[in-house]
Amino acid sequence: MFTNFFKLKENQTSVKTELIAGLTTFLTMVYIVVVNPGILSEAGAPFDAVFMATIIATVVGTLWMGLFANYPIAIAPGMGLNAYFAYSVVGGMGISYEVAFGAVFVSGILFVILSLTPFRKKLIEAIPSNLKHGITAGIGLFIAFIGLRLTGLVVSHPQNLVGLGDLHSPQVLLTLTGLAVTLILMALNVNGALFLGMVITGTIAYFTGQLKFESGVVGLPSMPDVFIFGSPITAFTDMFTYGLYAAVFSFLLVTIFDTTGTMIGVAEQAGLMKGNKMPRARQALLADSVATSVGAVFGTSPTSAYIESSSGVAAGGRTGMTNMVVAFMFLVAMFFAPLVGAISGLAAITSPTLIIVGSFMLSSLSKIDWNTFDEAFPAFLIILTMPLTSSIATGIALGFISYPLLKIVRGKWREVHPLVMLFAVLFFIQLAYVPH
Repeated sequence: MFTNFFKLKENQTSVKTELIAGLTTFLTMVYIVVVNPGILSEAGAPFDAVFMATIIATVVGTLWMGLFANYPIAIAPGMGLNAYFAYSVVGGMGISYEVAFGAVFVSGILFVILSLTPFRKKLIEAIPSNLKHGITAGIGLFIAFIGLRLTGLVVSHPQNLVGLGDLHSPQVLLTLTGLAVTLILMALNVNGALFLGMVITGTIAYFTGQLKFESGVVGLPSMPDVFIFGSPITAFTDMFTYGLYAAVFSFLLVTIFDTTGTMIGVAEQAGLMKGNKMPRARQALLADSVATSVGAVFGTSPTSAYIESSSGVAAGGRTGMTNMVVAFMFLVAMFFAPLVGAISGLAAITSPTLIIVGSFMLSSLSKIDWNTFDEAFPAFLIILTMPLTSSIATGIALGFISYPLLKIVRGKWREVHPLVMLFAVLFFIQLAYVPH
């Protein structure tokens, strides 16, 4: 049954290979069930609800990708956007997490619509590649900075805004130890290095008295409330009431670029591309957009295709059967909420993951055309302002405004797509007239 449905022979793979690939992918990305609830709970969202919503969104998106697109590409709440949700949208705009989840839902619905129309392709093609790479790198610095700040490695400073924390504090020492252990595992190419790094760091924390399992390790899952933001109508009206246009656009834009880039990269690695085209691309994009919408209904930030899927591809995964294994393992993980809750409550265990994932995203820096000023500076502005303003939206806005401005001044206005011009005007209005 599996052989015919997932076309295993056609893709030169086997049930055993797909099982191993699925387990490999799961181990490399399971850290998200710990990190995501920990970050979103900083915004006031109930930990248990976010934990379950994270698993639900992951299972829905991963199953959709496997069953309808037949790709070994897993879907889960994206790193970076969860931090943006907690620290910029909720923390920066002063709105409740319920309203913010409504904004995520709106972006998910818009993503579904775009995935069903040719406009998605036009939007991706319209945005300059240097801005895309700048956005990815900026988000990487943003989440790495959050990892440093949460553990006390970086603290506030009266003159310099930030400074080095107390290197002798137990939490900082545990963070540095966990970072060192995880980096060693990464350097040795150990599968699931991020997850294993958290396990080892957690073990050290337990024996040093920093980690306690007061609620046990295993427990029956409890379903979160449906439509945590009220209703679909409420989600759309709140967007206008609270002026969440930039947040919705940022969620949408980053998700589209991140997902598209990751899917193409993993598909190329697996040899699944047909020339320059990705077969069943619409079904693959729908997996992410549907997962984002469903995740918001239960209470989590936008989902994205996971580059960690490349580890499963390296292990031989070539079809959606790999995703079936990943989804099943995440369903098993839902019974370990007490364990995850205890671990995520200690930032020193999860922060090394934020720092390392941030470093991965900085690989986009090498793809920016640094020799062309009117291409490089807007990307630089995005990269600089995202971590310094703690806002992905602000970084995107400044990049989109400066790009056409420099092109026009240098007489290259014909290189600017009309959509980019439109976004520049909208972002300028948003920055100039919407209270921050």
